[in-house]
Amino acid sequence: MPDALRADVRVLGEALGQVLREYGGAGLLDDVERLRELVIASHHEDLTVADDAASQAERLVSSWPMDRCEEVARAFTVYFHLVNAAEEYHRIRALRAGDAADRPLSGAMSQAVAEIAALAGADQANGMLGSLEFRPVLTAHPTEARRRAVVNAIRQIAELLERRDDSRLGMSEAAETQRLLLEHVDVLWRTAPLRARRPGPLDEVRTAMSAFDDVLFHVVPQVYRRADAALGDDQEMRAPRVPAFVRLGSWIGGDRDGNPFVTSSITRQAIAIQSDHVLAALETACARVGRGLTLDAASTPPSPEITRILGDAEAAQPELYAELAERSPNEPHRIALLYAAARLAATRRRDADLGYSNADELLEELRMIQASLVQSGALRQAYGELQSLVWQVESFGFHLAELEIRQHSAVHRAALEEVRAGGELSDQTQEVLATIRVMAQIQARFGADACRRYVVSFTQSAADIAAVHELARYALDGRALALDVVPLFETGADLEASVQVLEGVLDLPETQARLEETGNRLEVMLGYSDSAKDVGPVSATLKLYDAQSRLAEWAARHKITLTLFHGRGGALGRGGGPANRAVLAQAPGSVDGRLKLTEQGEVIFARYGNPAIARRHIEQVASAVLLASTPEVEERARNAAVEFADVASTLDAAAKDAYHALVHTEGFPEWFARVTPLEEVGSLPLGSRPARRGLTVSSLDDLRAIPWVFSWAQTRVNLPGWYGLGSGLAAVGDLDLLRRARDEWPLFTVMLENVEMSLAKTDRRIAARYLELGERPELTEMILAEHALAIEWVLNVTGHSRLLEDRRVLGRAVALRNPYVDALSYLQVRALRTLRRGEDTETADEAASRRLLQISVNGVAAGLQNTG
Repeated sequence: MPDALRADVRVLGEALGQVLREYGGAGLLDDVERLRELVIASHHEDLTVADDAASQAERLVSSWPMDRCEEVARAFTVYFHLVNAAEEYHRIRALRAGDAADRPLSGAMSQAVAEIAALAGADQANGMLGSLEFRPVLTAHPTEARRRAVVNAIRQIAELLERRDDSRLGMSEAAETQRLLLEHVDVLWRTAPLRARRPGPLDEVRTAMSAFDDVLFHVVPQVYRRADAALGDDQEMRAPRVPAFVRLGSWIGGDRDGNPFVTSSITRQAIAIQSDHVLAALETACARVGRGLTLDAASTPPSPEITRILGDAEAAQPELYAELAERSPNEPHRIALLYAAARLAATRRRDADLGYSNADELLEELRMIQASLVQSGALRQAYGELQSLVWQVESFGFHLAELEIRQHSAVHRAALEEVRAGGELSDQTQEVLATIRVMAQIQARFGADACRRYVVSFTQSAADIAAVHELARYALDGRALALDVVPLFETGADLEASVQVLEGVLDLPETQARLEETGNRLEVMLGYSDSAKDVGPVSATLKLYDAQSRLAEWAARHKITLTLFHGRGGALGRGGGPANRAVLAQAPGSVDGRLKLTEQGEVIFARYGNPAIARRHIEQVASAVLLASTPEVEERARNAAVEFADVASTLDAAAKDAYHALVHTEGFPEWFARVTPLEEVGSLPLGSRPARRGLTVSSLDDLRAIPWVFSWAQTRVNLPGWYGLGSGLAAVGDLDLLRRARDEWPLFTVMLENVEMSLAKTDRRIAARYLELGERPELTEMILAEHALAIEWVLNVTGHSRLLEDRRVLGRAVALRNPYVDALSYLQVRALRTLRRGEDTETADEAASRRLLQISVNGVAAGLQNTG
C-alpha cells in the first residue's frame, strides 16, 4: 500500500478504534479485533492454518449475543466507509500528481487528440471533437445501500483527509483538523445505518441533484476547456473549437417500468425539481461572472446590441435597472450580466414579466455580450468565465437533464386494446395517457429536448413502437408532441431479432417523419442486465456485440445516424466495469463519435461525487469514444471479429449451455431465494422500485436483474459476473489460440479482465457456507466446479499465477478488503441460518437476525463496492 494511503487508513482506523472504545468499552473493541485477526489468518497460505482460523471466526460469531453481532457488523461497515473515503482521496492525490507530470495521464483528451492528429491529421481531430457526444443518463436503481446522511458524513471525512494533507497547516490548525476528524468518525458511528423508510421517487430525484449541484455543473465546462486546450495554441484569446458535448439524461421520476410509484404527477414534479436546481445554479454563476466583469465603458465600449439590451431593460424594469446602474457605474457589460441573473431569478419564480421564456433566449444574450467583448478587444473576458457560463447553458438548458419515460411494452398493448375497445379505461391505461399529456406540458414549458424520449422495455416488434404513437394521438387529440420512441432490446432472443424489428419500425410513418426532422437520426437501446440474466454473462456479452455490429451495418445501409443507448449497471454482471475500456471494445461503426449509457445507483456517486474523479471519468470516456471511432481501431475490431468468429461461437454455445443447466434446474428459483438474502434485500428501504415486476419467487423471469446481481454479490459468489466462462474456455480448448485472442481481440480482452476482477471478489469458502443453506448439494457442486474451472482457465489464458497479478492497485485493494468482508459474511450467514428455519411467526431472535442481516448488507456492499 502506498505510504500516504497507509497513513490515512491508519489514522482513520485509530479514530474508529477510539470511538468504539468510548462507546462500548474495551470489550467491543476486543471483539472486533479478535474477529479481524481471525479473518486475516483465514487467508493464510498454509491451508491448515487458514481453515482453523475460519472455523474459529465462525464459532466466535456464533458465541456472541445478537446485540454484539450488530455492533461488530456496524464497526466493520463503518471501517469500509472510512477506507473507501481514504482510497477515493488517494485517487485524487494520484490524479493531481499525474496532472503535474511531464506526460499526460493515460486517457487524457490531449493524448487522444494527439494520437488522432498523428494518424489522420489535425483537421480530422478537430472534426471528430466537433461532433463528439457523451450522454450519461442517471437512473435510480437501488444499489446505493448507504443512507444520504452516511454519504454526507463520509464526504466530510474525505474533506478533512485532504486538509490533513496540506503542508501549510500550523500546529493549531492540524490539531483542530484531527479533532474534527474524530468528531465526524464518531458521528458516522452513531448515525443509524438503515433508512427509516423506503425513499420515494422524488427523494431519489433530490438525491441525484447533489451530483449536479456539487460536481457536474462545475466540472462539465472544465472538461470542455481541457479538450479545447488539446487543440493547441492560445485558447484564452480565441473562440473555443470544442462544442458542449455532454448532455445529461435522467430516468429518475420518468422510469415507470414495474414501479407503480412513478406516476404522471411524479414526472411533472421531477422536472420541476430539476429546473429549480439548474436555474438556481445558472443564476449564481451569472451573478458571479457579472460581478467580476468590472470593465469600464471607456476601455471596453459596448456594442449596439448591448446598448439595446440595456435600453430595453431600463424601459421594462426601471427600478431594477437603476439599482444595477448605481452599483455598476459606467460598466455596461457588468450591468447586462447582472440583469440576466435577475431575469434567471424571475424565471425560477415563474415571473413571466421579467423571466426568460426559454434557455435559447438567455444564450442569445450571453453571446451578444461575448461578441461585444470581442469587438472591444477584451478577448480573455469573452472566452474566460463567460464562456464557461455559455457552455453550462448549452449543456443543461433550463431543464438540467432530459427526463426520459420508460414503460413495458405489455402495458402499452393492454392500454391500446382498451382504447380501441372504446369502453371504460382502467387506472393503468389512464396513467399511460396522463404520462403522454405530461410530456406535452413539459415540452411546452421547457422545450422539446426536456422530455421527448419514450423507451419501450422488451420491444419485440414494430407494433410495440407503433402502439406508443397511437396512444399519443389518442391522448393529445392531434396536439403536437415531439416524440422519439426508443426500442429497448433486452433478452437474447430480442437482441437477435433487433434488426428485423427495426426494419418494421423504419416503415412506420411516424419514424419516417422523425427521421426527416432530425436528419436521419435514430436511437436504439440495448439492455445488459436482463440479457445477462437470460443467457449468462458470456453469451450476453457476445450477443450484445453481435447486435451492435449488425445494427451499425443496418444503419449504414439505410444512411441513418444511429445512437446506441447502453443500459449498463455498476456490477460486472450488468455490463459494469471500466467504461473507457468497454467503449474501445465496441463493435466497429457502433460508436461513431457518440456514447449514451445509464449511470446507475452507486455508480452515480462513485463517478460524479467528487469533481476530480468526475472530470477524469468524463475525459476518459470522451477520449475512448474518439479513439473507438477512428478507422484504425474499427479495422482492428473488424479483423478480430472475423479471425475469432469460431472462438466466439464455441464460447457462446458452451457458456450458455452451462448457465442454462444451472438456472433451468427444477426448483432453482426457490433455492436461489433460500441461499441468498434476496427477500431481505427486497425488503430493505433502498429505493422506490419493487424488486419484482409482480410474480412470485418461483419465476426468475420476473425478478429484476438488480436484486439478482446484488444478492449473488452478498453471498460472495458473484455468479452473474463469471458463470459459464470456464466451460466456454474449456470447450475452445486451444490455449495458444485463446492467448492470441486475448492479445488481438479487444472484446475478449475486456471480458477476461472483467471476469478476473469478479472472480477475485469471490470467496469459495464463504460461498459454500451460503450455498449449503439450500440443502441442494448437486447445485452447490455445479457452482463450485464451474468456479474452479473458470479460475483455472482464466489463469491459463492470462498466464498469471494469481488473479489480478498484472493489476497491482486493484489487486491490492481486493486482497486487503476480502478478509474484512469475510467478517461481515460470517455475521450474515449466522443471521440467514436463523431466518431460514421456517418458523410460522417471527420470533425475537429472528427479528434481531433480520436487522443484523440488513446491516451486514450495507457493509458487504461497501466492502465490495461494485455490487449492483
